[in-house]
Amino acid sequence: MYFVKVYVTYKDSVLDPQGEAVKGAIHRLGYEAIEEVRIGKYFEIKVAKTDQPIEEAIEKICDSLLANVNMETYRYEITEEA
Repeated sequence: MYFVKVYVTYKDSVLDPQGEAVKGAIHRLGYEAIEEVRIGKYFEIKVAKTDQPIEEAIEKICDSLLANVNMETYRYEITEEA
């Protein structure tokens, strides 16, 4: 069994209005040193072992379902569960 963590965030060139709102709230709390906040999505996926490369399947899932590749970028971590 594999455990996959997928992180999806806006590309750097895309404005993140939620992140800006959170940054404003943080500044109002007195933490002016915070320069940027980016909001994203997080997914946990469990995958049974197969003969297919897991990376290929995860990339297809991310590209077609989990991320809007025009506006968002993603990264993932794969670990093997005992």
